[in-house]
Amino acid sequence: MQAMEREKFGSRLGFILISAGCAIGLGNVWRFPYMVGQSGGAAFILVCLAFLLLFGLPIMAMEFAVGRASQRSLVCSFKAIQPKGTKWHLFGWVGLAGNYLLMMFYTTVCGWMFVYFLKTVRGDFAGNTAAQVEAQFDAMLASPATLVGFMVLTTVLGFGICSLGLKKGVEKINKVMMVALLAIISLLAVRTVTLPGAGEGLRYYLVPDFNKMAELGAGQVVFSAMGQAFFTLSIGMGSMAIFGSYIGKDRRLLGESISIAALDTFVAIMAGLIVIPACFAYDIAPDAGPGLLFETLPQVFNSMAGGRIWGALFFLFMIFAAMSTVTAVFENLISFGMDTWGWSRRRSCVINGVAVMLLSLPCALGFNVLSGFTPLGAGSTVMDLEDFVISNNILPLGSLVYVLFCTWNKRGWGWARFMDEVNTGRGTRFPKGLYFYCKYILPVMLLVLWAHGIYTTFFAG
Repeated sequence: MQAMEREKFGSRLGFILISAGCAIGLGNVWRFPYMVGQSGGAAFILVCLAFLLLFGLPIMAMEFAVGRASQRSLVCSFKAIQPKGTKWHLFGWVGLAGNYLLMMFYTTVCGWMFVYFLKTVRGDFAGNTAAQVEAQFDAMLASPATLVGFMVLTTVLGFGICSLGLKKGVEKINKVMMVALLAIISLLAVRTVTLPGAGEGLRYYLVPDFNKMAELGAGQVVFSAMGQAFFTLSIGMGSMAIFGSYIGKDRRLLGESISIAALDTFVAIMAGLIVIPACFAYDIAPDAGPGLLFETLPQVFNSMAGGRIWGALFFLFMIFAAMSTVTAVFENLISFGMDTWGWSRRRSCVINGVAVMLLSLPCALGFNVLSGFTPLGAGSTVMDLEDFVISNNILPLGSLVYVLFCTWNKRGWGWARFMDEVNTGRGTRFPKGLYFYCKYILPVMLLVLWAHGIYTTFFAG
């Protein structure tokens, strides 16, 4: 009965934009530019695209297939289609925990975007030196009221959108945010690539230099690209499976995955086109790391004619990117309450909203009140721990679960059932010839990526 009454997207475009919105987030527009800056430029991008094809597309198609076949949210999806006597559904609870964990720090970082948008509009950075810009970032982190207040704003706004319904809320508003995001990012990219002195940055960003890659350490660059390509799509914890449950059988799922991955990649590359040439134009190092967005870019906008307007547009674009992910993951949490306990959408929004706000407090307070807690060593924060659990563990191992579930023929869903589901409808067909790769090679690659993340966190350097 639940499956028959399940809400559906109003259009294919809505499904693609919302799924892409879930994937498009801070990993694209914050992490990607500084990773490119630290990893040698265009050569890193090429390796990243290769792994996007090797990792992202097959695993995304598998998540969508599980969701569409089951017509259930994450926790219930495996239970609906798993063979009798198997325990695949237990991973659903791990994936659910991953969705909560992601929001426990993502809501705080999204709050930073609101703060910086307001600061830029007010002109708080005008005339500031690099040290003064950095001091403003440090002051923000040191203020519990600021971080908690904007975390609560993000959470209330996100669940408020979701409470309006799948079509009228999540789909309608995400369409607007995504279209605005694409328009703003295109406008900003045109502006920065035409800055005097941006040409050198464009060459660094678009012309591969494998000698530079070798100097940095080819192995490290490859692993960085592997991780970036993998994590940018938000695959492995059921965030995509929920949207599979909301679509019909008229389109094959590999083609939809290609559209979403292409849109996700476009936004990441455009974000780099904004950041890297601008850094070169104003003689600012593009390899500044995570501080690039909050400590470096305000200096760029200060130096640019009309910088307050361009800076405000940039952080508005960041808000749209972050909120598209927030509302998509919130939809997963809401659907869980509706599918598992029969809650109404409004009730699930209220309960999950309170839960997310409370669970997000440790991260928001981890930069100030709880700054003495350094779980991963000196200088680390609560956010670092939460990100480590998600990025280095749940995403790669969760992806492994989806791959094994779709390729194990006796104890899993099985390749034949997966192929029937993924290739139902019109569009690009998932090749049968990928069976050996998906069953034997892809799991090994996922385990290597997971082991490398553990090694670099605890044992390297």
